[in-house]
Amino acid sequence: MKDQNYLFSIDLKVRDYECDLQGVVNNANYQHYMEHTRHEFLESLGENFSAMHDAGIDAFVYKVSITYKKSLRSGDSFKSALN
Repeated sequence: MKDQNYLFSIDLKVRDYECDLQGVVNNANYQHYMEHTRHEFLESLGENFSAMHDAGIDAFVYKVSITYKKSLRSGDSFKSALN
């Protein structure tokens, strides 16, 4: 799904098991959301990681930088987007 401010975006919802004892999303899950968005973006272009690997192309994450604006909680809906 295309958003006017991003190259690609998808809507997601926090699942209970992604939260820690404080009731907020465990920080490692934010990277899972980003990785899921990356896979969905490639699929929207007709690509997938398995086929790319078979063709000798391996797309690795070089660096991740996260700025938390607010903690997500179970049941929250949010947009994951990329440029």
